[in-house]
Amino acid sequence: MNMITNPVLTGFCPDPSILRVGDDFYIATSTFEWFPGVQISHSRDLVNWRTISRPLNRVSQLDMAGDPNSGGIWAPCLTWHDGLFYLIYTDVKRWTGIFKDAHNYLVTAPDITGPWSEPIVMNGVGFDASLFHDDDGRKWYTQMIWDHRPGKNQFGGIMLQEYSPSQKKLTGEPVKIFSGTALGLVEGPHLYKKDGWYYLLTAEGGTFTTHACTMARSKKLEGPYEVMPGNPLITSSNDPSLTLQSAGHGSLVELKDGSWYLAHLCRRPLPNGRSILGRETALQPVVWKDGWPRLASGKNTPDVTVPAPNLPAHPWPAIPARNDFDSPELGIEWQTLRTPLAADLMNTTERPGFLRIRGQECISSNFRQSLVGRRQTSFKVRATTCLEFEPKSFQNMAGLAAFYSTDNFIYLFVTHAEHAEKCLGLMCSERGNIYFPIEKEFPLNGWKKIYLKCEIDGMRLNFYYSPDGTKWSKAGTELDASILSDEHVPPCGFTGNFLALACQDMSGGKIHADYDFFEYEILD
Repeated sequence: MNMITNPVLTGFCPDPSILRVGDDFYIATSTFEWFPGVQISHSRDLVNWRTISRPLNRVSQLDMAGDPNSGGIWAPCLTWHDGLFYLIYTDVKRWTGIFKDAHNYLVTAPDITGPWSEPIVMNGVGFDASLFHDDDGRKWYTQMIWDHRPGKNQFGGIMLQEYSPSQKKLTGEPVKIFSGTALGLVEGPHLYKKDGWYYLLTAEGGTFTTHACTMARSKKLEGPYEVMPGNPLITSSNDPSLTLQSAGHGSLVELKDGSWYLAHLCRRPLPNGRSILGRETALQPVVWKDGWPRLASGKNTPDVTVPAPNLPAHPWPAIPARNDFDSPELGIEWQTLRTPLAADLMNTTERPGFLRIRGQECISSNFRQSLVGRRQTSFKVRATTCLEFEPKSFQNMAGLAAFYSTDNFIYLFVTHAEHAEKCLGLMCSERGNIYFPIEKEFPLNGWKKIYLKCEIDGMRLNFYYSPDGTKWSKAGTELDASILSDEHVPPCGFTGNFLALACQDMSGGKIHADYDFFEYEILD
């Protein structure tokens, strides 16, 4: 029997919305402040997955300049009907405090790889919106309601409203159809119809240790909805021994043979409870009993290894570990912060075989940031690069970063100082407090090429540097990688660690750095 090993999407792939179209399975996941927005992964056997699309690749679809850390794209919903893909997404402009500025949009495409349409504005009532296609042809929009008023439940329940494709807008009056259960914090709604029942799957309990998926049903779309006996459908709450923690925020998919699976987010915390890989996506087989979906295991807790469907194995070619920047475009695994980097700021054409990045604002900027990275997908990894950079000022920097957010990162950089025309520094930002573990930058005068390496092993992070890529010296002391996690950000975060290349020119001169290659190795 083929088996699925969870998580199937590793390293910062949360809030899965799973979809089957024919023989193809797709999962859309949140990307928060990373651009292009939304990650769509593709499989034909539920075992092997690859990233196939990042639909929101134009500023006209998604402008996140200034969005806060862990703002931007929250909980997309991917559906398909009558030959057209529909993608609902939220761009969150503010989320801390009592207010949530959450703008919801819809884009469509005839093909999963696009091009995707310009966005249709839906509303700003709350977040975690989704679209349901009823069998009578009508389309219904659901989302959680955010209530900022004193004395009110901020997670104010699940709203339902009709969407008109011809008018390209929501129509009629919104109706509150579900207030949630005692678990609280109801969000992430998805509607399904089976055997004459409407099923409402929601997320509850918050996205950390008490997270869960709740199931309710009704004979009428607008309710009332009764909660499943023995709810929740899945949770990791109260069992710290489970490998997959924070199980919740899921969606269901039916296979051709009538079997079902639940896609849900999860965490794999380090021994200190922090999750450097962020929230990931796992799959659990589901069976229907007495009119309700239940995990096939007979439990309501997630398993690491579960039976796969009886489908032909379909592995995908692996992404090469080394990128020599020989192609005009970067691979789909790369993302930038908040906005795209135009060709005059990042390209592989000005100097063939090199990635040229022109510096902009500081590495803590939420606006004009010249940084590009790829997810950390395993607990033990190594990232290596070779840099050519001629800084003219202490305001010029370029290097290699382990980067969670503009408040939490560790950055090995080349710069200029009074004691050296070229030197190596180390910067650490923890909850927005920046300090320099290397008291005085190491002189690198005469070095044309500078090799930089970052090794992460669980909670341990070490940087190295070399003139030739063979003779390595350690840069500073060993650091705590677990500061690059959701749990170490006040009040919390929702993303994961990236290994990134960056360049800054805080003088405004847009000095450039040239990267000869980038190599990402999984060492587990």
